[in-house]
Amino acid sequence: MHKLSSRYGRYSLLVSFIVWFLLLSQLLRISFFIRQYDEVSWNGIDLIRTLLTGLFFDFGTITFISICSVIYYSIMPNKWIGSVLDKILVYFFTSLTVFILVFTFFAEVTFWDEFKTRFNFIAVDYLIYTHEVVSNIKQSYPLPILIGSVILLTLVFLFIFYKRKAFTKTFTSKADVKTRISVLLSTIGIALFFAFFINNNQAEWSSNRYNSEISKSGIFSFFAAFRNNQMKYVDFYTSIPKDKAFDVVRKKLAQNNSVYTKNKNSIHRTITDSIPSLKNKNVVFVLVESLSGNFLKEFGNTENITPFLDSLAQKSIFFEDLYATGTRTVRGMEAVTLCIPPTPGQSIVKRPENSNLFTVSNVFKSKGYDCNFFYGGDGYFDNMNAYFGGNGFTIYDRGRGSVLSDKIKTVRNNINDDEVTFENAWGICDEDIFNKMLQVADAQYKNNKPFFNFVMTTSNHRPFTYPSGKIDIPSGTSRQGAVKYTDFALKELLEKAKTKPWFKNTVFVIIADHCASSAGKDEIDVANYHIPAFIVNLPENQYQKIAKQCSQIDLWPTLFSLFHWNYESDFFGKDVLNPYFEQRALLGTYRKLVLMKKEKVIILSDQKKQAFYNWNKKDNSLKSIPMDKSFLYETISWYQTADFLFTNRLLK
Repeated sequence: MHKLSSRYGRYSLLVSFIVWFLLLSQLLRISFFIRQYDEVSWNGIDLIRTLLTGLFFDFGTITFISICSVIYYSIMPNKWIGSVLDKILVYFFTSLTVFILVFTFFAEVTFWDEFKTRFNFIAVDYLIYTHEVVSNIKQSYPLPILIGSVILLTLVFLFIFYKRKAFTKTFTSKADVKTRISVLLSTIGIALFFAFFINNNQAEWSSNRYNSEISKSGIFSFFAAFRNNQMKYVDFYTSIPKDKAFDVVRKKLAQNNSVYTKNKNSIHRTITDSIPSLKNKNVVFVLVESLSGNFLKEFGNTENITPFLDSLAQKSIFFEDLYATGTRTVRGMEAVTLCIPPTPGQSIVKRPENSNLFTVSNVFKSKGYDCNFFYGGDGYFDNMNAYFGGNGFTIYDRGRGSVLSDKIKTVRNNINDDEVTFENAWGICDEDIFNKMLQVADAQYKNNKPFFNFVMTTSNHRPFTYPSGKIDIPSGTSRQGAVKYTDFALKELLEKAKTKPWFKNTVFVIIADHCASSAGKDEIDVANYHIPAFIVNLPENQYQKIAKQCSQIDLWPTLFSLFHWNYESDFFGKDVLNPYFEQRALLGTYRKLVLMKKEKVIILSDQKKQAFYNWNKKDNSLKSIPMDKSFLYETISWYQTADFLFTNRLLK
């Protein structure tokens, strides 16, 4: 850096800063290689390409970061160079930028540990919901040590710049007009090149997902996600004529007990049952945070962390081969309320214009049900209150001052302090939210009102803290402890419910929102979408284990069939128990859209790409196979029609 400082004069500090950023970014990249040593490709060419691709994106990133500095150095008159004002501005903003970047590098490490990916739309969300995120950081990490380390490293790096004479040269060297203009125009030119001709997807060159992710720059990825949180299907993905797409989907959804409307660009239909419907049963629906299938003994786990759920699998309708549609809570909520495939970009729960849609609450309300949504945190998080409140649910949450829009016509009830025994960054413990639901259910029963109570749990989430003394794993020590506590809380819920006069006429539905992890070396880690689901408290002669491959979006059509209900439907899900049910699962990320049938998997990607694979369930690997056009057209049809219906406000 000393030679660099001598050569570049007024721009010595800037050049030293750029070199420092590029070196540190490569060290971070190498550390990710080491962390995933058994899953990345160590092929020499792959390794070099990963590092060079990363260097390219790092260079674009540091160009954007440096623009303000370049402008400052270019317009500052020579006579003011080295003045007090110059030194104050340079020292302050250099120190601040280095501090922020060091903190960002730390954040990238923790983000990678949890999600095995560079910054993405999740990181964007984390900036919006600061209360939950800051509290989570405080409760998960030794913050004083973390901040102290960032400050110490910042001082070390600034000292290196100082010892290498970068500051001295910057304050003692003049810059002529030609140099100023050439540096400024070059920087702006490079920035415009990256802004208009380079996108983050171009870093995804490898079939090994880890190599592609490591090739990226975290900061560049963050802003790419910020710009692309909503993606119109026909602009980014392979499409077919709209009428053909709807024709394919309508045929797939057709059953002998359903009648479509005349509008061919719709899936709205009337579903009838030849058997008289049952007396309206209350429904308690529990969406469990991050409950991966592989946590259950039923699916091979040997840690005994779900003893209650494993026992429940023997005395319920248990779905053995059901898959989540996505990797986040809001995607799970979307699936179990709208019964729709995952559309590209953000979940519908977080999008504007997402009220007054046709959700499961429409079906329940047509039967006279009282519909309620229970969440142990502030439902402002992830736009939950706006979504559920705007779609027919009364809200019960732990409000922290957020206010619902006047456009949302619902009632919001606060969970009071005296109803809380334990609370962490994400909300009250699962026992507390279940107790609140039981209290409300008692009141609903007294009012002779059938109820549909939707409960979202929070305990199985970092920092994995829960009330002490409930289970044999200390609070805050591991994911396994949080899973076991949630299992305990579910058992307590059922035990308490059994004492209620409304219990015999109540069905309990338990399902995960998504898996605890969704990362893998392939484009899609199929095994990390496998989740458990239970329908509990129906007559014993209906208990069974359903081995058919199916999706979250099939849960409600299956339950409504068990109730023998006649109802209107805009759902993409189907009754799994129907003998003509065609096994399949629809899943994805915010950019990858997947149709899986048994072991065959098609992945649609933005940039209008598609790939066809054979999935080996034993080792969870994908092997490329020749494209099947009919399979491709079906995949396109599911996603194109779902996006069309939402985008055009036709899900009503």
